[in-house]
Amino acid sequence: MIPATPSLRVSRRGALQIGLGATLASATGVVPVSPAFAQDDIKDEDIFRFALNLEYMEAEYYLRGTTGKGIEDSDAGSKPGDVVGGKKVPFETPALAEFLREVAENELAHVRFYRKTLASNAVDRPAIDFDAGFAAVAKAAGLGADFDPFGNQMNFVLGGMLFEDVGVTAYAGAATVLKNKEFLAAAAGILAVEAYHMGMARSSLYRMGEKAWKAANAVSDARDKIDGPDDKDQGIRVDGKANFVPSTPDAIAFTRTPQEVLRIVYLTDQSGVSKGGFYPNGMNGTLKST
Repeated sequence: MIPATPSLRVSRRGALQIGLGATLASATGVVPVSPAFAQDDIKDEDIFRFALNLEYMEAEYYLRGTTGKGIEDSDAGSKPGDVVGGKKVPFETPALAEFLREVAENELAHVRFYRKTLASNAVDRPAIDFDAGFAAVAKAAGLGADFDPFGNQMNFVLGGMLFEDVGVTAYAGAATVLKNKEFLAAAAGILAVEAYHMGMARSSLYRMGEKAWKAANAVSDARDKIDGPDDKDQGIRVDGKANFVPSTPDAIAFTRTPQEVLRIVYLTDQSGVSKGGFYPNGMNGTLKST
């Protein structure tokens, strides 16, 4: 497992942790399988393939929301999985639409970077299900059965925050185990870009008012209750004030292990799970089990 930075404890974890985990597990129908890999088994290429799986999902999400269509076949691999869900968002704020189009271009560039770097070792796009994934998130976070991340700009940014916060912590965790300096430099650069995205998403939601605050904090709570025992998540409003940067008391971004990230995207609090949530058939590559 990748070591994590000291966590910030707050009171909101409480007694709902077990109940929420059960809700997510039943909503997604995940099934336990093989145990997680030990840190010594993780190679740099494994981490990059793991990251490529995440970048596929982010690129598909933002491209579909800003252009109405996803990744071209030439960027998805020889035998890509299907993608369910997604449509062009009816933006009300032109500037926000521009911001998110840039994010979409960045995420597609990340997919292309990993595919170029890994070459023949790159994994194909896995099957991705936005409909099932967000339905389970909405149920767990209490956002309502009719929640549609592509239905309006607030929901779309809220869905983006779900990915971006996790992406930053995943890259921060990867930095602790990458051995190749060129790989480490690339991961650090991509982490910075993901952090820019996260800052944009969180600040945009905060400006939208109380409804957005409550929804973002509910997503943060749901995410935090399934990734593991430590509190590594913070909403956009904490103790009655804006919380622009989720971090430790030393203002250092939290790290997550691959297994913690997988629990969030598979939407399960169980160990030994290899599929579910946003990835109905699991991720492609070695790192695929919680």
